[in-house]
Amino acid sequence: MAVWIQAQQLQGDALHQMQSLYGQHFPIEVRHYLSQWIEGQLWDVIDLENPQEEFKAKRLLDSLIQELQNKAEHQVGEDGFLLKIKLGHYASQLKSTYDRCPLELVRCIKHILYTEQRLVREATNSSSPVGGMMDSMSQKYQQINQAFEELRLMTQDTENELRKLQHNQEYFIIQYQESLRIQAQLTSLSTLPPADRQLREPALLSKRATVEAWLTREANTLQKYRLDLAEKHQKTLQLLRKQQTIILDDELIQWKRRQQLAGNGGPPEGGLDILQSWCEKLAETIWQNRQQIRRAEHLRQQLPIPGPIEELLNELNSTITDIISALVTSTFIIEKQPPQVLKTQTKFAATVRLLVGGKLNVHMNPPQVKATIISEQQAKALLKNENTRNDSSGEILNNNCVMEYHQTTGTLSAHFRNMSLKRIKRSDRRGAESVTEEKFTILFESQFSVGGNELVFQVKTLSLPVVVIVHGSQDNNATATVLWDNAFAEPGRVPFLVPDKVLWPQLCDAINMKYKAEVQSNRGLSEENLVFLAQKAFSISSNNPDDYRNMTMTWSQFNRESLPGRNFTFWQWFDGVMELTKKHLKPHWNDGAILGFVNKQQAQDMLMSKPNGTFLLRFSDSEIGGITIAWVAENPNKAGERMVWNLMPYTTKDFSIRSLADRISDLNHLLFLYPDRPKDEVFSKYYTPPLSKAVDGYVKPQIKQVVPEFATANPDPASGNQTYMDHGASPAPVSHPHTYGIYPPMSDSMLDTDGDFDLDDTMDVARHVEELLRRPVESQWGGPQS
Repeated sequence: MAVWIQAQQLQGDALHQMQSLYGQHFPIEVRHYLSQWIEGQLWDVIDLENPQEEFKAKRLLDSLIQELQNKAEHQVGEDGFLLKIKLGHYASQLKSTYDRCPLELVRCIKHILYTEQRLVREATNSSSPVGGMMDSMSQKYQQINQAFEELRLMTQDTENELRKLQHNQEYFIIQYQESLRIQAQLTSLSTLPPADRQLREPALLSKRATVEAWLTREANTLQKYRLDLAEKHQKTLQLLRKQQTIILDDELIQWKRRQQLAGNGGPPEGGLDILQSWCEKLAETIWQNRQQIRRAEHLRQQLPIPGPIEELLNELNSTITDIISALVTSTFIIEKQPPQVLKTQTKFAATVRLLVGGKLNVHMNPPQVKATIISEQQAKALLKNENTRNDSSGEILNNNCVMEYHQTTGTLSAHFRNMSLKRIKRSDRRGAESVTEEKFTILFESQFSVGGNELVFQVKTLSLPVVVIVHGSQDNNATATVLWDNAFAEPGRVPFLVPDKVLWPQLCDAINMKYKAEVQSNRGLSEENLVFLAQKAFSISSNNPDDYRNMTMTWSQFNRESLPGRNFTFWQWFDGVMELTKKHLKPHWNDGAILGFVNKQQAQDMLMSKPNGTFLLRFSDSEIGGITIAWVAENPNKAGERMVWNLMPYTTKDFSIRSLADRISDLNHLLFLYPDRPKDEVFSKYYTPPLSKAVDGYVKPQIKQVVPEFATANPDPASGNQTYMDHGASPAPVSHPHTYGIYPPMSDSMLDTDGDFDLDDTMDVARHVEELLRRPVESQWGGPQS
């Protein structure tokens, strides 16, 4: 029988547990209307720990959405109309939630199916697995769920034992009162005549002896019950500690690591719904056991019996308080990190969340969270519990926010939407360290009252390292600092230590991840691309990838020291390539039209074996963010000899005027994209459509590009012969590469040593621009208009 059919027959607490599996992250209506489809999919074949399986998860997500849309389309009638709207909404909601993290959908559905199967098995008292879902869950998640079930049973057992102890103790007190009554009667016999006293005293003495013997035995029994209960609580707390360690020190730390790698372009860290459900179960179980221990302490105070129980209960109470303290302080996390490259005077956002949700009634007295920016040294002192005297390293506007409880999702969070860093106080830097290597962090802190003010906790959490900049020109170097930190930080490190050098393959993984994310492409860096980068980084000519596997790259080589013969670092060059590709070349990179990572000599060797007119696109070695076209053609100075030509590199500035595809279209001497693809086959879909006809008597001008050596002044459109010339049919403005610059580029020279604007330099530029604007138009543009 299908799991869902049996799940709908659950009763009482089991039904409530089943219903709690669903929410906005996965609506119960989707489970109901697609139950057959959901249980028919092979969720178990997807390895959640393998990022390469993401494409399988994406296929399942797309199929789920398609099934929902199909179900919606087939709804008819008045009720069907409403259901159609609702199912369509759920399809959009699931796509929005899981499109970037489809593995989380698989994780969620596995958890739902496994829990349903367990609930059904418990209700039917059957040990046979339903639907084979036991095998589909990863071993780790099975163990966590099994431990929670074991904790539930243990807590229920101690609850039963506690009630039994309370009942026995109440009966003991009644019997104790009876013994006091008998004693009072014996005392009153002294007022009676001797004959009456002798008549009644033996019976009372016998009764007192019987009751006292029973009280003695029962006192020992009660003491044993108390010790047994304390031992059971000890075992429960041991398992609780172990379970909490797995969830907080393994699962939550892994989530935080994924969040850090997501800052470098790694896959999304995934939702927190499963982690929150575990933390809520921990909170419920811990609180139930704490209340039981307090009730046991109350029973001991109500009836003190000499023995070791007092010390045991004090130890249990101390342990359970430590456990709940660790849970509350560790589950105060940053769900949405602030930007790691943070520009002053710029609005930014962040979200903090408490993963125990509303289970400990923290939301009954909504906590206020405060955000401050602190330096690396202050963060170190904070983690050592040293007195930092509430120091900060800057001023953040709008840095206070109240945590809100959302009933529908059960989340307790604070959304800082409009923070802004007004000013920053920098520390003294050492050696070659620049302002873009200095790390700060945003400290979020609050005070939580747990269980109706029974316990109060001061909570703090630190953001990922933040590099503060004051101008966009610093973004490149700041990004390098963040990338290195995110990629190579060790868990539990002292803030914010990172290795000074790493193995080349480790760096390759980091820059490949960053490249794919920035370019938003599934086409990453190939092994040949990485060999090219290694040659550039280490100034070695070897083409064998194995020669670089054991080589290390230092931070200085990465972004402090300039490449040999250049005035830029390895990272600055690579970042320029990413920016250019992201802004102007993404479709061509995805199409495989750009080889890119090829040097001039390699390009020549590749092209010389191809027909004239064959060309390729490679990133410039000499210019940041440049790409050049290399092609093979006849040598005009030597008849019968061929040579490879290289066009002056294009940059973002050039492509903002005319796109790469249109420039390639303009150059008619370019015929085949290496190795042998006709250029129109590759680029025609990106050509700008022809201009419309003249309107109101005006003819629109057109920009076209020519290479003078490969164009003639009077092309013959009627000629059938292929010539290297521009085929423009009417006079048009001609664009010559790199003749657009009028103003000098803004550089870091405008910034002082602290990364702030140098007012004198800034005013010099302003005066220069003002002077240019006063000049006659002819002298500004220097020559005839085009």
